[in-house]
Parts: sequence; structure tokens; C-alpha cells
Amino acid sequence: MDRNPSPPLPSRDEEEEEGAGGDCIGSTVYSKHWLFGVLSGLIQMVSPENTKSSSDEEEQQMELDEEMENEICRVWDMSMDEDVALFLQEFNAPDIFMGVLAKSRCPRLREICVGILGNMACFQEICVSISSDKNLGQVLLHCLYDSDPPTLLETSRLLLTCLSQTEVASVWVERIREYPAIYDSICFIMSSSTNVDLLVKIGEVVDKLFDLDEKLMLEWIRNGAVQPLDQPQEDAEEQPVFKIVPCVLEAAKQVRSENLEGLDVYMHVLQLLTTVDDGIQAIVQCPATGKDTWNLLFDLVCHEFCQSDDPPIILQEQKTVLASVYSVLSAIFASQAEQEYLKIEEVDLPLIDSLIRVLQNMEHCQKKPENSVDSNTEETKKSDLTQDDFHLKILKDISCEFLSNIFQVLTKETVAQGVKEGQLSKQKCSCAFKNLLPFYSPVIEDFLKILHEVDKTLADDLEESFPSLKVQT
Repeated sequence: MDRNPSPPLPSRDEEEEEGAGGDCIGSTVYSKHWLFGVLSGLIQMVSPENTKSSSDEEEQQMELDEEMENEICRVWDMSMDEDVALFLQEFNAPDIFMGVLAKSRCPRLREICVGILGNMACFQEICVSISSDKNLGQVLLHCLYDSDPPTLLETSRLLLTCLSQTEVASVWVERIREYPAIYDSICFIMSSSTNVDLLVKIGEVVDKLFDLDEKLMLEWIRNGAVQPLDQPQEDAEEQPVFKIVPCVLEAAKQVRSENLEGLDVYMHVLQLLTTVDDGIQAIVQCPATGKDTWNLLFDLVCHEFCQSDDPPIILQEQKTVLASVYSVLSAIFASQAEQEYLKIEEVDLPLIDSLIRVLQNMEHCQKKPENSVDSNTEETKKSDLTQDDFHLKILKDISCEFLSNIFQVLTKETVAQGVKEGQLSKQKCSCAFKNLLPFYSPVIEDFLKILHEVDKTLADDLEESFPSLKVQT
């Protein structure tokens, strides 16, 4: 079934009752009696007499009756309406769904029940109520151990909704901290799932968790770093030790070609990891992990994002993911990890080319639009431009810091190669200088000294264009 059926139209009898205003849910035309019937059917499905079945009947419990599926799917659609969601809450529907999740083995039914709760949680009052129910919270978190991708997707969606509510976010963070197995489940999903929608949503959950709670992020970074001493070797083979960075990388590779927003999420997770020393070490300490991280991100910026044949405006679409990627590359670059993948002559010039192209495109994106005759449209554009400027400024700051770090380690040979191949042409150097000055003046001055030895004419031309440098060199 590609979509959930539409909510039912009221019957003639229901229409008569609705005329009296007795059967309508809030201001909707949905029938209370019909909804009672569906929920009562759910209660019957998980009642003790129906759940005690022989092994021959267990297989049937995995399937959902078509009529019941259509009915409960209608409730799923209806639950997006606040009046319906509040009515479900009043009728204690979350308790009914909790019973289904605790007892039913039917994947489709479990998915729908979590999906309805996810819709209900979009409304603040209900989200607070759901979050305050400890038993329901435990049952929902247990759904992360499920093997059914659609159920996992709906569970992740519900969790993200709750984590996005300021009033209850800390409740869910603490619950997740109480269940260490959730880390393993999430890492397993990231490292093995091919379901892009699920990977994007679980990535958003991890991103939100790390953004909300650095302590939890540190715990997850340290998980798997050292194998428990009391764990027998045979158990170690059966229970894989997950490390957060390789799992994040595997998910990023999976979503890379299909979902830019998903890739953006995983790049931001990596960026959050680099905000703490343990996170940087988790990336660079293991040579294989460091190399895998560097190669993926290097390939993204040098061969995929913001290429020479792309229109400059594409930067608006890629600005947030580029900021994260450059930030992580810069952190690895500055970590002084002496690895083969960081050989200066092999990485510096392509990165310089990429960074300067981003800065050039940024100048194009920041050109002010033509005056609008519509004042409301003008205000809207101004608001959007302010938001765009904010993200572009973050990208510019990260790019300039990274570019200055690369400039500091350039050798005479690399500069000569860059001048010859065009990565350090007058136009590109001018763009770099314009963005790096005056904050990185010492870096530019040292670079000019090397450039004087390589190409005096180019160095003199640049000094002529930037008189403040000519006096000091």
C-alpha cells in the first residue's frame, strides 16, 4: 500500500447525529462512534484471550486483516488533525497503542500505532503527556530494537519530534542514556541499513541528541573504544563492537547519491564529533578510520560539490553541508596526524582550488537582489537573505580558517606547482587575499615571501593590488 486510505466519510445515520453536533470530533466531520469502534477492535486484538495462541496460529498474528488495516490507517491519517489527536488522547489511545506494541508481533500494526503516536506528538500538549508516561517511553524506545524498517522509521520520527520539544527533550535524552543497547541498535542501523529514508531519520535523531547533550555524545564516542574485560572471546565474536565514526561514515556513503539533506545531517554529526578532543581522536587515532573519513570528505569537496562547471548559485543549496565538510577536514588537517592521506603535495592544491572557488561563488551569491515593487515581497526577501547571509558567513569563516591553515604549510615546490597549474593564479590569489585579509595578514605575508621566490612578477602584481602588504614585506 503506497499511501494510507482517506478518512471515512460519515454514514447517513452519523450525518443525522452530526446535525445535532453529538458525534463530531471537535470541528471535524470525523465520527466519534466510528473511532470508538476501531479502537475497541484494537483492544480486542491484544486482549489476553486473543494473544494466547498455539504455535500454528502465531504466523497468522504476523499479518494484519485487510479491513482492520484500512480502518487503522484511516485513524493514522486522521491523527494529523489536532482535534482528532486530542480526542485520541482523551480516550487514552496511547495506552491502547502501548498494549499493541507490547504484545503484537504484526510489523504493519506496530508501524501504524507508532505512526499515530508520532502524529499526536506533533502537538505540544500531547507530546508532553506522552513523554511523561515512563512505561510508554520504555515501550517506544524498545521499538528501536525492532527489525522492521517501517517501524524503525516511525519510531525515529516520533523520537525526533519529542527531542525537538524543549519541554521534554531532556526526558528522552536521559531515557536513552539509561538504555546502552540503544547505542548498538542505532549503530547497527547506520552501518547496515540500505533504507535511505530510515538512515536520514535516524541520522537526524543522532544529530539532535549530540546537539542537545555533549555528555551523551562523549559516552557514545567512548563506546566500543575498549572491549569489556569480562566479555568472553566467543561472545565478542557474536556481539560486534560498534564504533560511532565508522557507522556514521557508512550511513553517509549510503545516502550520498540519493539524499543531499541526509548527507548534510551526517556531515553535521561528524562536525559535532570534532567539537570535542575525544571526537577528533576517534577519527584520527585509527589510521583506517582517519583515512576513510578524509577520503570521503576530500572527494565530496574536490569532485562533487561546487565544481567549476556548476553555476555559482548552487552554493546556496550546498552551503550547510560544505561548512560541515570543511570543518571536519580542517580539524583533521590541524590535528597534526602524520598519515599518508595528509601528504601536503597531494591534498593542498585541490583543497585550495575548492576553497577559493567557494569564496568566489560566495561573492556572487551575496550580490543584493534588485529592488522589489512589492513591499511584502521585499520584506520576505530581506528575511530570506538574512538567513542566507548567516549560513554563508559561517561557511566563509570556516573556509577562511581552513585556507589559512593550508597556506601556512605550503612549500616552495607546492607553490610553484600551484602557479603552474592555475590553482594559485592571480585571480584566485586575489580572491584568497581579499577574504583572508586583514585577519590572516601574517599568513599572507609569509605566503608572499615564498611566492617572490617562485614568481616575482605575480608577487609584485598582488602587492600592487593590496598596498597594505607591500609596506610590510
